[in-house]
Amino acid sequence: MNSYQFNCSKCGSCCKNLHLNELYKELDRGDGVCKYFDEKTNRCKIYSTRPDICNVMNMYEIHFNKYYSLKEYIELNEKSCEKLKIINQKK
Repeated sequence: MNSYQFNCSKCGSCCKNLHLNELYKELDRGDGVCKYFDEKTNRCKIYSTRPDICNVMNMYEIHFNKYYSLKEYIELNEKSCEKLKIINQKK
């Protein structure tokens, strides 16, 4: 069994920066923030039924397992996450 897993810090940075990636345009409420993001709780309002594009592991299984090992994919997501945190701190 694989031990690699994306460990989300639940900071909301990915949900607050949708404008940085065209793939998320349908989720953007118009200001770069996801329409399902709850700013009071810093959580997704539809987490259990969120789109695949918002689920790191589902996206790996559906699309990215052809291009990356799970370890590489998790590392790429973690790097992206850290960059989004920095962007979010500057706001």
